[in-house]
Amino acid sequence: MIWCVEDDSSIRDIEVYALQSTGFEAKGFEDGDSFLSALKTERPELVILDVMLPGTDGIEVLKILKSTAEYVDIPVIIATAKGAEFDKVQGLDLGADDYLVKPFGMMEMISRVKAVMRRCKPKTVSHVLQSSGLSLNLDQRTVTINGEKISLTYKEFELLSLFMRNVGFVFSRDTLYNEIWGIDFVGETRTVDIHIRTLRQKLGDYGEMIETVRHVGYKFGGSYDK
Repeated sequence: MIWCVEDDSSIRDIEVYALQSTGFEAKGFEDGDSFLSALKTERPELVILDVMLPGTDGIEVLKILKSTAEYVDIPVIIATAKGAEFDKVQGLDLGADDYLVKPFGMMEMISRVKAVMRRCKPKTVSHVLQSSGLSLNLDQRTVTINGEKISLTYKEFELLSLFMRNVGFVFSRDTLYNEIWGIDFVGETRTVDIHIRTLRQKLGDYGEMIETVRHVGYKFGGSYDK
């Protein structure tokens, strides 16, 4: 949803129509106060914000957006009057992502909207750990070997996840015990060896990726020679 904050109803209606005709959802606001009020219950993907607004002007609205943690990442394109160089510079300095100089064409507006949305699109974060044919999905809590899912207990999954996030790092038994079971758990470090053994068995040939470091503990080598 794109919000257009513009006090001139004819310009505002054209902006909303142009956006909707291009496939965007759009809504218009006649002043900064109604826009800020709507923010309490909804959140736009992007804002086209006119600088010259009655009541709370566009620059003040922009300051509020960029100083509020909940709204700071909402992309903003400011619209300034021709020759209003100071408003444009001030807006960009305050965190606006782009600007339009009035009068502007609707094709230019759509183009700038698309460009800003591409730039501000959240980066995809990979939550899949991969080593040879062994794959661990942190979000789905699944483990596959060469595409086939295997079943691990909660602790086995936590152990493998810790190893795969720290390839080559040597963990002592005490460290693994504290990391996975917690210092308040009533047991012994022999628990670690038992779980490592069963984990290796479930991983089959890939179990050799979990290497024993004599007199120290274990590490994940991260490679498997087929």
